[in-house]
Amino acid sequence: MSFSQLFKVKGRLNTSARYFIHVNRQRRKRRKKMTTTEKGGGVLDGGKTNGAIDIDETQYHEIYENEIEYEIKESLEPEVKKCAKCRSCCFQCCRPIMADENPLPEKASCISRLAFALMCPPHGRLGAVMVCVLLFGLWYGVMYFLTKEDMLPGGNIFSLVVLFMACWSGGYIFNLIRLPALLGMLIVGCLLGNVPHINVADDIQMTWSIGARQIALAVILIRAGLGLDPKALKRLSFVVIRLAFSPCLMETITDGIVSHFLLGLPWEFGFMLGFVLAAVSPAVVVPSLFLLSDKGYGVDKGVPTLVIAAASIDDVLAITGFGVLLGIAFSKGDLVWTLFKGPLEALVGIVYGIFGGLILWYLPQKSSKHLGLFRCACLLAGGLFALFGSRHVNWSGAGPLGCLTLPFVAAFKWRQETASKQTSDQIEAAVGVLWMIFQPLLFGLIGAQVKILEIDVNTIGLGFGTLCIGLGIRMITSFLAVFGTDLTIKERFFIPFAWLPKATVQAAIGGVALDMATSVDNKEWIGYGKEILTIAVLSILLTAPIGSFMIAILGPVLLNRSKPADELQVEAQPEIEKEDSSHINDALSIDDENKVNPNPNTDETTRM
Repeated sequence: MSFSQLFKVKGRLNTSARYFIHVNRQRRKRRKKMTTTEKGGGVLDGGKTNGAIDIDETQYHEIYENEIEYEIKESLEPEVKKCAKCRSCCFQCCRPIMADENPLPEKASCISRLAFALMCPPHGRLGAVMVCVLLFGLWYGVMYFLTKEDMLPGGNIFSLVVLFMACWSGGYIFNLIRLPALLGMLIVGCLLGNVPHINVADDIQMTWSIGARQIALAVILIRAGLGLDPKALKRLSFVVIRLAFSPCLMETITDGIVSHFLLGLPWEFGFMLGFVLAAVSPAVVVPSLFLLSDKGYGVDKGVPTLVIAAASIDDVLAITGFGVLLGIAFSKGDLVWTLFKGPLEALVGIVYGIFGGLILWYLPQKSSKHLGLFRCACLLAGGLFALFGSRHVNWSGAGPLGCLTLPFVAAFKWRQETASKQTSDQIEAAVGVLWMIFQPLLFGLIGAQVKILEIDVNTIGLGFGTLCIGLGIRMITSFLAVFGTDLTIKERFFIPFAWLPKATVQAAIGGVALDMATSVDNKEWIGYGKEILTIAVLSILLTAPIGSFMIAILGPVLLNRSKPADELQVEAQPEIEKEDSSHINDALSIDDENKVNPNPNTDETTRM
């Protein structure tokens, strides 16, 4: 180590260091070679040496730099000790608030957990909150520099941001108390649209509101299209189709007839309301069933798989029927054209989805480093093009079906690729992020559109009656739809309650009729659209919490419980240890057989 390197390590040059450098440079100039003798020897005549040792320049520099390094260390030692004392003092002062030095014990109290969460550096949920606050502050500043007044109180973008944050917080609080998060988002949106002095939702422009809800609908349809696996549906028996179609169609017909006579809605608007109310909510059903499945309830008969698979088809049917009736209701022309326009719009949407899906089989190119990202961008762009384009040309019924068919056809080819697993995960993750962003906006904007002071009390009462009658028919049909399977009577009673919650589709398409009526400025249609929206919101408020509660309560009572795999492994371990060595191989062989076919009813479930 040279003395110059030593000074670089120390980070500064003091007076002693500068002096030593100056002396060294002068000596290098004066002397090129130095000779020393062991016992006073010298140079003899003829150039011979008498006991002399020749030291070349390299050896000289090594000796000299070692001497200088020693002298510099001696001069810097007091300063090094001072720095070490300062570091030690700072460390001792900061040690009580450092998370690394104060690990959280296994059985910590709430106060200990809170104290640990506030320690430095930021970590856990507090760190995530700080990151969100930092990003929000930066992006808020950027948007303010670009839009000026729109980011100030009363502005359009400012109101959207407040609505998003408030609805997200409401959903988080409801999730903590074991209620559906979307219910909290809906209630907060309703408050922000009706309570004076905090009704920031009134400052949001209608075009922005419609656009945000259309984007959320596109995300829902893309997720539904990606979730439909034709091979998996083919393996499942006819009971899935029966469970998906029968309750949905029966509830639609019932709601359409009842709303026509009770609410006075025209037939097309009545059946449109029926399709809005007939869809089940995967956002409520799927998490609730996953909790039961993790505990082993209903796994032996495949009840969670049956309900989840049928829920996707149920939503597809409801959205498709709604789109067809939407095109019929808002079509202009003679009766023949009105009757043929709805099915024609559905056909155009299917053709668009098939053609776009075939293009996405080959584009973007498979050699792309960001294949999943580009595919997700193409799906979103194609879906939004279908939704907004169909509204622009007054063929609104074609948009939802085209947005649904596009990912279904594209994913059919993507699943056959050997390296598509990672790509599909990237697409699902990207779509999940979009849903996380637009879900609070969707439910918040739908809640804000409901004006409580403008609601007719008769609409609430008659709408509640319509909803109850339709739900009654749906539950009876759901119970009858699973006859002919190996489900027990208790498990058949569970299916109607699992088929009860409504939320996502109602929020996505509940306000579409009102938006269409507002765009054509037809007061009569606007009144019908408001009634459909009000009853859709009422269905969410009633069925989402009740359905989630009934699934959680009735699941352990009505479903048979099979022990999860982790509990079986824990129980099997001591039994194996008790066996002597002659029976160990038999025990292990039995365990291997169970691993191959842990569920003896698998074949029956597949045939169901």
